[in-house]
Amino acid sequence: MAKVGVYVCHCGSNIAGVVDVAAVREYAETLPDVVVSREYLFMCSDPGQELIRKDIKDGLVDRVVVAACTPRTHEPIFRKALESAGLNKYFFEMANIRDQDSWVHGDDHAGATRKAKQLVASAVAKAANLEALEDTYVDVTQAAMVVGGGVAGIFAALDLANMGHKVYLVEKEPSIGGVMAQLDKTFPTNDCSACILTPIMVEVGTHPNIEMLTYAEVEDVDGYIGNFKVKVRKKQTYVDWTKCTGCGACAEACPAKVPDSFNCGMNDRGAAYIHFPQAVPKKAVVDMKHCLNCAGHKIGQEPRISKKTGEPMLAPCEKACAADAINRSLPWNPEGELIEIEVGTVVLATGYRVMEKEHFKEYAPDSPNVLTALQMERLISATGPTGGKLLRPSDGKKPKVLDFISCVGSRDIRHHTYCSRVCCMYMIKQARLLMEKYPDLEIYMHFIDVRTPGKDFDEYYTHAAEMGIHFIKGKPGGIEMLPDDRLRVLGYDSAMGENIEVDADLVILATAIELPEDAQKLAQKFSMTMDGSGFFKELHPKLKPVDTPIEGVFLAGCCQGPKDIPDTVAQAKAAAASAAIPLAQKRVKIEPILSEVYPEKCSGCGICVPLCPYNAISLKPYADRPRAVIDMTQCKGCGVCASACPSGAIILHGYTDDQIYSQIAALTQSA
Repeated sequence: MAKVGVYVCHCGSNIAGVVDVAAVREYAETLPDVVVSREYLFMCSDPGQELIRKDIKDGLVDRVVVAACTPRTHEPIFRKALESAGLNKYFFEMANIRDQDSWVHGDDHAGATRKAKQLVASAVAKAANLEALEDTYVDVTQAAMVVGGGVAGIFAALDLANMGHKVYLVEKEPSIGGVMAQLDKTFPTNDCSACILTPIMVEVGTHPNIEMLTYAEVEDVDGYIGNFKVKVRKKQTYVDWTKCTGCGACAEACPAKVPDSFNCGMNDRGAAYIHFPQAVPKKAVVDMKHCLNCAGHKIGQEPRISKKTGEPMLAPCEKACAADAINRSLPWNPEGELIEIEVGTVVLATGYRVMEKEHFKEYAPDSPNVLTALQMERLISATGPTGGKLLRPSDGKKPKVLDFISCVGSRDIRHHTYCSRVCCMYMIKQARLLMEKYPDLEIYMHFIDVRTPGKDFDEYYTHAAEMGIHFIKGKPGGIEMLPDDRLRVLGYDSAMGENIEVDADLVILATAIELPEDAQKLAQKFSMTMDGSGFFKELHPKLKPVDTPIEGVFLAGCCQGPKDIPDTVAQAKAAAASAAIPLAQKRVKIEPILSEVYPEKCSGCGICVPLCPYNAISLKPYADRPRAVIDMTQCKGCGVCASACPSGAIILHGYTDDQIYSQIAALTQSA
């Protein structure tokens, strides 16, 4: 007969402010198999855990039920308490009387108390039927993968590599650097983005423990913590990177005209191009979607022979390449190369994108003089389309009046309700830089409100106001296009209590940060969950901000939510530290709350095989017929197979029929 101890937590006033804890404790004393029932202010505290340990060591209890808050964060704490007292840690059950009771029934104290009793009765019934289970361990592949080569991925990869671990850094673009490489300067110090980022990029490119896989994307993911198998497709460059010197001669010679994505489409590049001047690796790529097949020389075909000269008719890029890195006669595989990489842990640092202006019809997106803030960033950059000169896209003339609009797509029920966090500061940064360079400019900035919570941020904003930048409290309702390519911003100044119109030469929209579409597809490959804002969801927003529900997969940077560069770097270093733990331990624990097949009951029908979402089940020969076998390292304990098995041959440890039916009976019979 089981000896169950029940321990009810006040959780300060989180539970006790709604639930009558004493009544729940007294009720627990009346339940079958309960020999001890106690209450304490904070059961997760050391004195609270000591109550449990002492009762176990004194031989009073051999099963433990804690009625407290969420098992998601606190179950491991209590299991360790059982272990330290010499009891199998799986002789434990938790009743969540905070998240599932007091927090949702705060206005009904009597009902919340009644529900708490039912939850405790259910937990006690299951606890009496618990079985001893043992953890198993699997070895960890001594390598990590970082997906995304922006500033988050760069620092995560560097920290892991500096710990001595092999790191595969996967980046979809031809170079690492991400959005930070597109920035001119960074707030609040106004230091050159390229000056601080480029040396770090070079360090990544030359680090002996880092293998960069640029111009590549994750195609498939299989496995589990410690043993992930990731298929990466290296996209076709149509340039031999082992020969390419990054001289850029092919890009200069290419006659094709393609909008340059690095410069946000504000100028053209060739079909043959280098991503940006400080690229790492600095290698050329031929964009075959826009290639003109100059001289009629198509990929995989021998060049035509000129009737005049008798020489092969080569494309301009071929002629320009002194390193002979472009040979269009080779039968290049357009699918690129698919490689499989085995790693122990993964850091996702896929970054973000800004919303395009076309989403906002009220702000005249058809005007070339309406820019996103990222386009303005490229416009004022020395490596941008105008060499850093402030020129209107419509006519190439210097503007006199600029108007910035904040929260375009952010804090907006039509698009995204969240704050993108960095918009206020980068708008102020751009305005300050422009005022310093062109003191005769007139600059207006429209805000819902100014948000400057970071270190030295508010002083940065205050100085901008002192420089003569006009701050207007109120979001504009629209923009009118005037005949002379000027723009009339129609707004309301809530501080003055009046309508306001600003005739501007250039309007800059601080559009929302959001997760890129390809990152959303990547989430499916890693079985990641998304939060309500559309970003990757962390395991716990406070206690585990870089962990995910997928063990061994960690988050860094704006894929988890909008943040500035310092916060991104901090999270990247935290993710690297977390990802390094399994690598350093060299083995990871697999908890035994998983499915198991009783071969003598299995009919070999195979129904369970295609249903398993983790591909953990296969049919293997056994005696007179095939039987289902479950790979416990792949199994996640979802229970789909157990519910589908017509023979009842599969059980889910921790959720057996006896345990579930006893819980149901307790719920129906209790208070």
